[in-house]
Amino acid sequence: MIRSWNGNKPVLQQNAYVNEMAYVSGRVELGERATVWPAAVIRAEGPKGSVIIDHDSHVQDGSVIHSEQPLHISHHVNIGHAVVIHAKRIGHHCLIGNNATLLEGVELGDYCLIASNAVVLEGTIVPSESFVVGVPATIKPLRPSQRELLEIVAEGIFENVSGYEDGQPNS
Repeated sequence: MIRSWNGNKPVLQQNAYVNEMAYVSGRVELGERATVWPAAVIRAEGPKGSVIIDHDSHVQDGSVIHSEQPLHISHHVNIGHAVVIHAKRIGHHCLIGNNATLLEGVELGDYCLIASNAVVLEGTIVPSESFVVGVPATIKPLRPSQRELLEIVAEGIFENVSGYEDGQPNS
């Protein structure tokens, strides 16, 4: 479902896809070939709330993104299942593992891998090419094999859109 909030309606670029079982509301922008899968929720509220998700980034099933401040999610990002995001910035080529939580004001650099179930505490600034793991999360250097994974983390997800009955992205 795509809904306006306080007169702010989401904007979807060509070929962006929002599954009919997802909920997107407020000042939200989805780039080309961005996808939002079943039971995901993206809500931008308040006078400053906005969510921009760049091209080829994906919000998997059951994830919640809620922002009352500006949030920018760059390109080629894969947000896993049941992730909770209250962050400020996610750089390009990042993977946020299943059930991870990014609290208020978190900023991720480019090529960051957030382990499943990690909890990144409020205001944490994670440098590019980091592996983030644990509760509370600790920051480690990214291994070369992990960097290679992040190069392709978002590939092929958009193609799943064509397998659904209507087979059409939103436009």
